[in-house]
Amino acid sequence: MAASRAPGEEVSAWRPRVPGVTEVFHAHFTEYAYPMHVHDAWTLLIVDDGAVRYELDRHAHGTPLDTVSLLPPHVPHNGSPATPGGFRKRVVYLDSSRLGEELIGAAVDGPDLRDPVLRLRVGQLHAALARPGDELEAESRLTLVGERLRGHLRRRVEPPTARRDPGIAGKLRELLDARLADGVSLATASGLLHAHPAHLVRAFSGAYGIAPHQYLMSRRVGRARRLLLDGLPPGEVAALTGFYDQAHLTRHFRKLVGVPPGRYRSGARRASRPAGLTRPDARSGA
Repeated sequence: MAASRAPGEEVSAWRPRVPGVTEVFHAHFTEYAYPMHVHDAWTLLIVDDGAVRYELDRHAHGTPLDTVSLLPPHVPHNGSPATPGGFRKRVVYLDSSRLGEELIGAAVDGPDLRDPVLRLRVGQLHAALARPGDELEAESRLTLVGERLRGHLRRRVEPPTARRDPGIAGKLRELLDARLADGVSLATASGLLHAHPAHLVRAFSGAYGIAPHQYLMSRRVGRARRLLLDGLPPGEVAALTGFYDQAHLTRHFRKLVGVPPGRYRSGARRASRPAGLTRPDARSGA
């Protein structure tokens, strides 16, 4: 119902036929704040109105209008409005074929890039991604964007570059990744990794800045987003991604994406072009 909607808050999402792009996501949020979470893809972000305040790897950052932000995969971050009117953002999620994991450390050290040419090119990329039939232009523009991003990041890399991944924490992350849908209890993980459950939680949280359960849920929601973009209904997606039921998926999806999965999917049915979604108020139950 119109009365249950939060005015001015909307998102759109789609997956274009462009190699290396896992999702395009546009959003306008006035109050919504992302909790700490991770992605398995690179997050290439520009803000068109307002500003976002966020923490990456336990360091505070911001996104003025002339900035391109690049958040690396697997590294926890959050996000909230830094201006009274909220923020309007455009995001492209990129897989490792566009940017390799060897650049993660450099991106963590400096995720916000002040480069007017890069900012212009990312805007042009979004325009091409929104036009069905212009996939070749989008791929060409993405190639130039990737080249410029790599140029920024490689200047910071000091070989050898080793990503922080302490033993027991890394092993627990591998176990969570391997059992994303089925899940794993702390007791089982403790037995498999020969470590006390409390030590597992402390080691993981200390190494990655996010609790094991938060990591697992954010990875599951990430997989759910892709299945919803494929057109699968939320109930089926819930079963495939390890949620207890659709209500369980909805609770975590809304928390991490800002809208419930049904509305996310309804605006993403035309995969080749964006369709707006209005974010409902929590009372709507949608």
